[in-house]
Amino acid sequence: MKQVYTPKLNIQESELAIKLVKDTFEQELAKNLELMRVSAPLFLPANSGLNDNLNGSEIPVSFTMKDIPQPLEIIHSLAKWKRVALARYHIEENKGIYTDMNAIRKDEDLDFLHSSYVDQWDWEKHIRKEQRTLETLKQHVLAIHKTLCETQVIIQKQFPQLEAIIAPTITFVTTQELEDRYPNLTPKQREYEITKQHKFVCLLQIGDKLKSGTSHDGRSPDYDDWSLNCDLLTYYPILDCVVELSSMGIRVDETSLRQQLEKANCMDRLALDYHKMILNQEIPYSIGGGIGQSRLCLVFLNKAHIGEVQVSQWPKEMIEECRKNNIELL
Repeated sequence: MKQVYTPKLNIQESELAIKLVKDTFEQELAKNLELMRVSAPLFLPANSGLNDNLNGSEIPVSFTMKDIPQPLEIIHSLAKWKRVALARYHIEENKGIYTDMNAIRKDEDLDFLHSSYVDQWDWEKHIRKEQRTLETLKQHVLAIHKTLCETQVIIQKQFPQLEAIIAPTITFVTTQELEDRYPNLTPKQREYEITKQHKFVCLLQIGDKLKSGTSHDGRSPDYDDWSLNCDLLTYYPILDCVVELSSMGIRVDETSLRQQLEKANCMDRLALDYHKMILNQEIPYSIGGGIGQSRLCLVFLNKAHIGEVQVSQWPKEMIEECRKNNIELL
């Protein structure tokens, strides 16, 4: 933090504002993307192939139930489950679903933006194979940005003391263009420079290797098509940092699934039911993503720590640091 932090909302005002953010954004997102709300699981069978592998190194929380001997896993996200749900709910083309996703990521590195408790809106939309294009991806990015701007207007009308963070325009840039522009910086440093300059950035094509031989960031090989995905980033002046609000993309088809699993040395996953459904074209082609609920609340409410807008667990040292900086954790 660059200066002494003074919350713009007290704890009661914050709780009211959190509900307003969530209610407003959910309603506008469903309207702008033509989504219906569905119920979602908190845990899944460990061998289903439906849990999100994230970067591949994170270990999910697992347990067994009295009447179900098969191990179960707390979800990391619903990136794969949603695509199967499109088929189960018989969602027609250019319509979709969304749900409240709650997850535990016990291996998360905790800081002012990252918590082991994850809450987000997960959404997925049925598209045709010929719609698997960059133009389709950008259209959905624009719809989400529109939803962010609409929500920001409503929040500021109710709480005029809050600063507008979401910029009215988007800058689109690929990870390779970013490496070409800042070859001597790390990926995170590149994100900081471009986002501080342009305020709101859609960073495209994450996961595959760049010309340098390294990837910009890790991305599971079996849900997003690495050539048709993106992160939505906003510059956050209160913490002088980049906040990732959403990760999204057009999902793998039968061809890109094989290609990306081979690159990631994960061809054994082709034996899992989920992957067989993609190869056999038994589930729809789709686009989808996750939008962080607590991240949005932090940004819209001008907070300095994600623990001000969600209840989680924090190390003693962090709790003491927050106390010294006038940060009241929920």
